[in-house]
Amino acid sequence: MSDPLEEKPELPLAGYTVAVTAARRKEELGALLDRRGARVVYAPAIRIVPLADDAELVAATREVLSRPVDLVVATTGVGFRGWLEAADAWDLPLVEHLKPARVLARGPKARGAIRGGGLVDAWSPESESSAEVLSHLLSGAEGPLEGRRIVVQLHGDPLPDLVTGLGQSGAEVLTVPVYRWVLPEDVAPVHRLVAAVIGGGIDAVTFTSAPAAASLLTVADELGRRDALVAALQDRVMAVAVGPVTAGPLDAAGIPSFQPQRARLGALAREVVARLPERDPVLTVGAHTLQVRGHGAVLDGALVELAPGPMAVLRALASRPGHVVPRAELTASLPGGGDGHAVEMAVTRLRAALGAPVVETVVKRGYRLKL
Repeated sequence: MSDPLEEKPELPLAGYTVAVTAARRKEELGALLDRRGARVVYAPAIRIVPLADDAELVAATREVLSRPVDLVVATTGVGFRGWLEAADAWDLPLVEHLKPARVLARGPKARGAIRGGGLVDAWSPESESSAEVLSHLLSGAEGPLEGRRIVVQLHGDPLPDLVTGLGQSGAEVLTVPVYRWVLPEDVAPVHRLVAAVIGGGIDAVTFTSAPAAASLLTVADELGRRDALVAALQDRVMAVAVGPVTAGPLDAAGIPSFQPQRARLGALAREVVARLPERDPVLTVGAHTLQVRGHGAVLDGALVELAPGPMAVLRALASRPGHVVPRAELTASLPGGGDGHAVEMAVTRLRAALGAPVVETVVKRGYRLKL
């Protein structure tokens, strides 16, 4: 058992376990969470098909080059930049071909990639959303769409609403699948994540792309555990998505999620900091304050990490502070079950770890947190 650790203001996630499903920039997001005290679990749910090996992207690029283009929608900075760089490596004159077209950027990063590639951005929405791009185009702001050739650069997400909406306007829509995402070569970490979420070993799961969210659900389905995963994410495990597009597969599965106002990694980490501790109330137990977290307790501002048995007992007691929890109920809460002796040992270890008289014995009935 570890000694109590001072919970400094910069460690607001101490005692929590947060999963990172991202493939790209996973270390960056993990470092942001780790610096705030979280125990980070990495389980990339997707992998990116390398551009140099992507025959589908080559074919899509050649189709774009086959005839003049009227409008281009750049949805992501890294995707649009990667497309231009790949085309240059393949000796395909993509930039020159796109120069006469009107190029729209979904957000500031896409706008930067357009300018960095030697093109001119014509317009971008304030909301950074595909829905506003579609509304802008359907409003006639860029002229009639019927019969015009429109290129939509994708980045993993197929953007069906945007593509279908443009197609229904009579335009010829060409989709360019930059950085296609598929299942990782090693799915073992994702399998472990599914089991940990269902088993209560994870407090929050972060998502930075819609394909990663969809992939986690697909893997759980293949394991025959989709319903259990969804139930856990609807209840005790928090889902945090970088934005509404990323949250799409979660919404479709009935999983609630938190999202920052800005779709950035730093904002995502801050959202976890803001949302995760607030779900666990700070209790007044006698002369002490107590907050029960994922794998530990914050007692009077100090984090005490706990073994699974004592942690399970404390969680059961904290669910009804001041009320007696029978031994039979505490036995059922122990990982792997046990008996009355196992409960007594767990309580003894819990008291020793906390070092404060907050757990009371009620003779012949059970235990309770002192209020």
